[in-house]
This record gives sequence, structure tokens and C-alpha cells, in this order.
Amino acid sequence: PVFLNVYDLTAYNDYAYWFGLGIFHSGVEVHGVEYAFGAHEFPTSGVFEVEPRRCPGFMFRTSIRLGSTTMGPLQLRQFVETVASHYNGDTYHLLLKNCNHFSEDITMRLVKHPIPSWVNRVARIGWLCRCFLPECLQLTA
Repeated sequence: PVFLNVYDLTAYNDYAYWFGLGIFHSGVEVHGVEYAFGAHEFPTSGVFEVEPRRCPGFMFRTSIRLGSTTMGPLQLRQFVETVASHYNGDTYHLLLKNCNHFSEDITMRLVKHPIPSWVNRVARIGWLCRCFLPECLQLTA
């Protein structure tokens, strides 16, 4: 099975969630490992592994089964390493290339299923309203 694990970035999500909003982190769980993407200042992969549903610094909200893969653990690891080469930590962007974009990329390739739209809705709204945002969020990835 392939799961999307979703985490809250703020306690305000408890209220915003009911309106289809919220600021979330996500990772993809397969074969007992969760893969996610995060920022750092180096031109090396920002993809990391964590114990499923226990990503440090975030509050676990829910796990959503998106499908199944026929890849074995070793084949999956090679697949993730290949995809990870396109997700360097210094290319992370809150609106254009965040953890939820990575999760959607992985799930679309693995099970041909997008992540639920509410998970990354705030980034999409932010991109549409980017002219009102601080300059640091308007830069391209």
C-alpha cells in the first residue's frame, strides 16, 4: 500500500481544516518507510526518510491510502533516489516546490493518483495571490 501521511504545521489547522484550508506537511509511506522533502541550504537532495507518521516537528493529522505499488523495497528505494535528484534542499519553495509537491509527484508516478487538493491548497492560493506576498515568496524555485 501507498499512504499519504499529512501533518499540521500549526494548531490553527484545527479550525481552518473545516473550511478546506490549512498549512500542511506531507510524506509518502511505502514499505514501512516515509519519504518527504524539506529545505536546506545545500545543492544536495532534500528528500529524507522518517518513521511513518512520526515526522519530527510536525503534528500528525491523518493517513490516506492512495493505492498500491508492485515495486519491492529495493526497487522503490532506487525509484525514490532517482526522483530525489530533482528535489535539492536549496530549491525548496513554499509555493512552487514544497513537500506536498514532492508527495504528489511520487504518488502520481507510483499509483497514478494525486494527493487530495486540500493538502496543498494554501500554496496554490498563495501562488495566485503572489503579488500581495513578501518578495521572498515571489521568487521562483
